[in-house]
Formats: sequence, C-alpha cells, structure tokens
Amino acid sequence: MILTPAALILLLGAWGIRRQDAIWRDEAVTYDMAHRALADLWPTLQHVDVVHGLYYALMHLWFAAFDASLGGALGAVAGLRLPSVAAMTAAAAGVALLGHRLVGRRAGLFAGVAFALVPVVQQYAQEGRSYAMVCALVVWATYALVSATADPCRRRWCTYAALMLCACLLHEFAALALPAHGAAVVVARLPRRVRRAWTLAAAAVLAALAPLAVFSTRQASQLGWLMWPDPVQLLTFAVLAVAGAGCARVRVRSRGPIGLRALGLPLLLLPTLFLFFLSYAEPAYVDRYVLYYVAGFALLAGAALARLLRPAGEQGQTRARRLWWTAVPALVVVALLPVDVHLRSPESRVDDVAAIGRTVREMAAPGDGLLFLPARRRIWLAPQPHAFRGLTDLALAKSPVDSRTLYGTERSGDTIRDRILATRRIIVAGDPDGQPADLTDQEIAKRTTLRHAFEVCASAEVHGARITRYARPGACRTGRGTAP
Repeated sequence: MILTPAALILLLGAWGIRRQDAIWRDEAVTYDMAHRALADLWPTLQHVDVVHGLYYALMHLWFAAFDASLGGALGAVAGLRLPSVAAMTAAAAGVALLGHRLVGRRAGLFAGVAFALVPVVQQYAQEGRSYAMVCALVVWATYALVSATADPCRRRWCTYAALMLCACLLHEFAALALPAHGAAVVVARLPRRVRRAWTLAAAAVLAALAPLAVFSTRQASQLGWLMWPDPVQLLTFAVLAVAGAGCARVRVRSRGPIGLRALGLPLLLLPTLFLFFLSYAEPAYVDRYVLYYVAGFALLAGAALARLLRPAGEQGQTRARRLWWTAVPALVVVALLPVDVHLRSPESRVDDVAAIGRTVREMAAPGDGLLFLPARRRIWLAPQPHAFRGLTDLALAKSPVDSRTLYGTERSGDTIRDRILATRRIIVAGDPDGQPADLTDQEIAKRTTLRHAFEVCASAEVHGARITRYARPGACRTGRGTAP
C-alpha cells in the first residue's frame, strides 16, 4: 500500500532532478555551507542562518560520503537534491500509512498518491533545502501522534516529541504543526490523561526549541527580503484549502480516537493561517515554511476518493458515477502536467547560477576586475568558483569562509572606488533590471563610480541576473567581443 506512493514520488523526484545543472541561490548557500569544515560552520551560524544549522551539518556529512562514492558518477547537483527526494519519499509513505490508519487501505493509497502528485511537493522534492525533510518529519510525527492517542504509552509520546523536535530544529516554523495537532486532540474529545500527555510532549518540544528560537531573533534581518505574500503561493494554498474542505464534506468512517476530519482540516489550514497572520506583524509568509500542510489536503482527498471510487454497484454506486469521479482527478493530473514540466526547468526558480557562471566565462578576460551588485550575489560564486577564476574581486575584504559569513565582507566605499578606478575592465554580476538598489556606502560607491568613470562594453541578461562588462572610455575594443 505504501509502495505505490513512495515509488511514484521517487520516480517524480528522479525525473529531471538535475534541471540542466541549474542551481538557484538558496541551493548555492546549501552547497557552500555543507562544504565548509564543521569547525567553520558554528562560528558562521552565530552570525547568519542559525535556523538551518542542523540541516547544513547533516548535508556536510552527506556530501562527505557522497563525494567519496557517487559524486563523480551523479554530479554535485544530483547530490544536492537526493536527500530531499528521499525525504519526500518517506513523507509520501507516511501520508499513505496515516490514511490507512485513519480510514482504510484504499484511502491510504489514494492519499499517498494525491500527496505525490501535488506540484509543490514535487518542487521541494527536487530542491537542496531542508523543507522536504521537515515535511517528512512532521508527517511521521503526526503518525506517531495518532498511534499514541490510540494506544497511549510513554514510548509513543517520546517518539512523537522527538520527531517534532527534530523537525523544529531543522526549521523552527515546523512548530506551527503543534496547534494543528492540539486542535485534533481537542476536537476528538480524547480522555484527559491523553490531552495532558500531548500537552506535556508539546511543551517539551517548545522548551527544547526555545534557545534556538530566541537566538534566531538576532538574525531576523535575514527575512528583510520578504514583503507581502506571493500571490501564486496564496492561490496554491487557497485551491488546496477549498478542495480539501470540499473533500471533508464526503462522509467517511474513521477508525481510532482521532477522526480524519479532526486531523486533516487543522493540518491543512492552521499552519498556513498562523503564518499568514504572523506576517501582518513581521513579513514571514513563504509556503515552503509550512509545506507539510499539503499532507492535510492529501489525507482528506484520499479518503474522499476512496469513498467516491467504490466499485460499481457497491452501496448504490453506479458505474456512471464512478466513471465521473475517476475522470475528474485524471483531468486535474493532465492539467497540471505543464506545471510539472516547468518545475523541472531552470526558469522555475529565481535564478540560474550555472547560466550566470557560463556568461561570466564567455564575457570576461583574465585580469579583469569583478564586482557583485549587490554583495550578497557573491553566493553565485560558491558552487562554481572556476567560472570566476582569473578575475579580481575588487570589493572583497575577507572571503565568506574567513569572515564566517555567507557573502564575505567588503572594503569601505572609498577603498572600493579607488580599486575600481585603478582597473581598466570590470565584469559586474548583478541583479536584473528593475530590482531595488541597496543603499550601503559600498553599493553606492560601486554604482556611482561605474556610471561616471566607465562605459558599458557588453551586457547580457540571464535568468535572474545581468552580466555587464565595463571598461574605461576607449578601452572596450581591447577586451573580449560582444556579449553572446
């Protein structure tokens, strides 16, 4: 029963996993941090990305084994994403087991398949970030919760707490699953001792998470790029929420003390709604932070499909009605196929680090200067330093590793201006047109000096970036040719 959903998401995860060897900037951060020595990792986390610290440590251990065994055959890009494929495979298996336990075998099978077919699940199954792992841990923690409420014992509650704590340590917004679990426990009207046991387990998770959560508030500026929630992400949630609520209206017989609707609806709705309303105080809404909400939809959809697709003649089910309810999901899957194909293209992410590196190699000549506009785009260099070999980073004072930061530290604005003026040709790797400009002294010095003392020799826009070659007036003809 769990083999079909697990095999399906494994197949979908393997399909186009390399994405033409494109890596986007967040994956580049993962690659960089995972390849740093563990002794360098903790000092870096004290300044940035502490919420992902456990994930980076796990990926460091993974790459140590992968690079020594399969790295040459599969390549770094596949190695970056394989843990997420494995994690999402485990999540699909967990959803199937949950559906089986809550309703029955066929409901579990349909729930696991529905989970695997949701495009956002496939998206993060092929991304070198922690969200697939968090999703899998929350799903299995939910399964442990259902087991603990059906047959309470200390071992089961400890398993539930341990799984939830691991999920929260991988990403602290996993804690938003706790209100959904609590709502399920309350709605199910479980005995007081069971409610008390869940409360103690949840309190233990939050207490253990508290030091990380408090420390991470010092790095809240990392979310400064977030504005109002992305409309596409909101639409995805709205569609799944409406569809899940509709599926919840289909009457199914639940097994065990926690019913399907008592668990599925809170898991589908509450984490995202909490995160959405939290964004009114501090922008924080990104759908991947609560990706596990899709498991709630899959459970409701799986139970509804199992009910509606009963064999013809069973309990008044006509053949025509069964064909109708078979056609609807099939049409949805076909309609989503272009989305699935798009997710496996470089254009599906914010930028393409590999394409940026290729363009820099084609446009630059040895000895050219190099600037990143803004400085945080220096992360484009991390997975492919060879693409920038022979260029002099004019603004860099200390490398990311030496400075224990993600992007390195830069010289003062005056020093950067002097170094730019002492260079004949410069390659600028910057944001595409229309992006807001940073207002630090360093970024202002870069922009104003280039504008007043240089001319544009060639420029090329690649996905998520613009690469430009500048030269002092009259020096363009002595450099490389025109941009590709």
